[in-house]
Amino acid sequence: MGNVFMQCWKYARAIVLIYLSLFAGNAVAALLPIAIPGSIIGMLILFALLSSQILPAKWVKPGCQLLIRYMVLLFVPIGIGVMQYYDQIIDDLGPLVVSCLLSTLLVFVVVGYTSHYFHRERPALSNGKNAESKK
Repeated sequence: MGNVFMQCWKYARAIVLIYLSLFAGNAVAALLPIAIPGSIIGMLILFALLSSQILPAKWVKPGCQLLIRYMVLLFVPIGIGVMQYYDQIIDDLGPLVVSCLLSTLLVFVVVGYTSHYFHRERPALSNGKNAESKK
């Protein structure tokens, strides 16, 4: 019985922490003069807390795994909502396809050049003399 209680506590704590970061993000978004979604700010807050290790990752891991496991179900309402605009999508299909292709091409080019830049070969320092002379 104690094990079941501990599992429930871990899931509840994780979900509460995720929602607290969402609510904090919504509050910050309401204060900002520019339109940034509160969910994005909430994710950044959660990321900052996790990366600075203020919030241990093991506290939010059960809730994150649960949400990821059922993520496909979370897209069903969005897909149904998009189908309400079927006629409008068909009318504007040409510009939608062109913008998707161009943005995909742009992402490919940027990622390719960035990857090439970070994975390029750099001259290796063979001994202390070269290291000293470069200083």
